[in-house]
Amino acid sequence: MRIGEMVRRTGVSERLLRYYEEQGLLTPERLPSGYRVYGEQDVETVRHVRTLLTAGLTTQTIAKVLPWVREEDERLVPVCSELVAYLRRARERITHAIEDLEASRTMLDSVIGAGDAAVPAADRSRLTEAMGEVRAIPGDGRRPRGVRGAGGADRRGVRRGP
Repeated sequence: MRIGEMVRRTGVSERLLRYYEEQGLLTPERLPSGYRVYGEQDVETVRHVRTLLTAGLTTQTIAKVLPWVREEDERLVPVCSELVAYLRRARERITHAIEDLEASRTMLDSVIGAGDAAVPAADRSRLTEAMGEVRAIPGDGRRPRGVRGAGGADRRGVRRGP
């Protein structure tokens, strides 16, 4: 099947299919014209890749894992104990990342709560309106020259580097 049919069958965009190919996750056949031709196994491979991505693995990890799993009753099953150990380590890294993100969210909740308590409701609506106006100003996102940065120093005329 050609790439358009593969997109319809898998729900994955052409761009993503090409990315999977670049990452070594898919190896479609090529016609002399250069067109990609996918088989039924490629549909299954994309399903496996999507499953492993949803599980939190990177494409680099999936490239290492994919040859060592098989499908059994709609589940991916590792075919060797070394892979199971590798996946346990990957899971542990994901668990630590989740813990770090939860700590960040808790800190942000604290800052937001302190801000809500410190700014009266009437001022909050004015601040929100003012921030909307600032965001609406066209530009490239950089501070204008001469505007003080977080350090408070006016950087106009200061040479950078040797």
